[in-house]
Amino acid sequence: MIETAISIAFWVSSCLTLLIIALPSQYIPRRVRQETGGNGKEKVTVQILVLGDIGRSPRMQYHALSIARHGGQVDIIGYQESDPHPEITSHSNITVVPLPPHPAILQTNNKIVFLVFGPLKVLFQILSLWICLAYRTKPAKYLLVQNPPSIPTLAIASVVCFLRQTRLIIDWHNFGYSILSLKLGNRHPLVVISKWYEKFFCGWATAHFCVTNAMTRILKDDFQITKAPILTLHDRPASHFKPILDEEERTQFLASLKEVAATEAELATGDVRVLVSSTSWTPDEDFSVLIDALCRYSEIATTENTALPSILAIITGKGPQKEMYLNEISARAQAGKLEKVDIRTAWLSTLDYAKLLGSASLGVSLHTSSSGVDLPMKVVDMFGAGLPVVGWNRFEAWPELVTEGVNGRGFGSSEELASHLTDLFGNLSKLENLRNGAQKESLRRWDQEWDPIAGRLLGVT
Repeated sequence: MIETAISIAFWVSSCLTLLIIALPSQYIPRRVRQETGGNGKEKVTVQILVLGDIGRSPRMQYHALSIARHGGQVDIIGYQESDPHPEITSHSNITVVPLPPHPAILQTNNKIVFLVFGPLKVLFQILSLWICLAYRTKPAKYLLVQNPPSIPTLAIASVVCFLRQTRLIIDWHNFGYSILSLKLGNRHPLVVISKWYEKFFCGWATAHFCVTNAMTRILKDDFQITKAPILTLHDRPASHFKPILDEEERTQFLASLKEVAATEAELATGDVRVLVSSTSWTPDEDFSVLIDALCRYSEIATTENTALPSILAIITGKGPQKEMYLNEISARAQAGKLEKVDIRTAWLSTLDYAKLLGSASLGVSLHTSSSGVDLPMKVVDMFGAGLPVVGWNRFEAWPELVTEGVNGRGFGSSEELASHLTDLFGNLSKLENLRNGAQKESLRRWDQEWDPIAGRLLGVT
């Protein structure tokens, strides 16, 4: 009996010892000061977590750049699927920490298969996130987490922050449960659980950033966050977004894109208007709305108002539904429904995308908002390039970004969008008025928004 008790005590103590040894190291300001020169001043250290492609997460890249430019040290953690902003990889204060990609077999759009593969994907992400946050990186003063995705990000981040004595900050772009409901429906048990999960773990955060005032209100009223500060930090364009005012420079850039080389002659004569839309090719952006509108525009331009110019529509982005829509576009073109419209797709670098926006005539946003309180950053980028916008406006937060008739127009159907296209491209003075409004909107930039809000909270400004 005594030998059994001794044996149990030995194994319990051994396991506890291993657990204590394996715990991640804590954030200690004194140690940070020693590692950064020992001048008595604590250097602000921040980990930025993106459970997605870093290159397609501009807001989180802007956070990293702002912190680094003010002297803070940043680890930006996420997947490396596309090239990030050039300064992210070249700045001495920024370290990119890549997450291992999950097996391709776990990706699916099938609802039934998703219920099986979803948990497996989460398990893989839990392990990779834990290893990265707890062991592959040094402890930081702050962990800034992009939300969504919420599962498993918020849970892992909360536990790691507790063990490391790191302050958790959540940057709310949308709600994870509302995106999940697009696949499963609002009343599905997983959606209900996801909402509870999001509400529970957001209570662990020491501060919150929101992209709209409407989202801030929901966190206060519905999520009942009362102890931690909730700060609205609107998206603003970065400095590399700017209009290209020189017509020759604009034409040369557009002609340099292999995707539009066939229309170089029309671009040179000014007989074509360039329309740009950036999409993630996901269910929250119904791209058929734009296709239908362009077909209607082509019909009007060939039968009712032949003075209307041709449209070159350049669609940028990657996503799961891209192939489906490309097949639809091809079928419409073969049926003769896009005679005065040429639709091209492109995947561009950060800087070339900015130049494309600066060279275009009109931007289109198809973002419908799963929650009603988030905003598409693509519109912010378009304004930064002085590009007027027409966008889906049937959600609460839209007026926080676009002033109707001043810097853009809203629509709620393909018919409304087609009407805007024919009106603006048929009356260039109206388009120019919107462009003037967009250029005024571009005057307030990211740093002006970030410094007094996030910079002050993090202690770098």
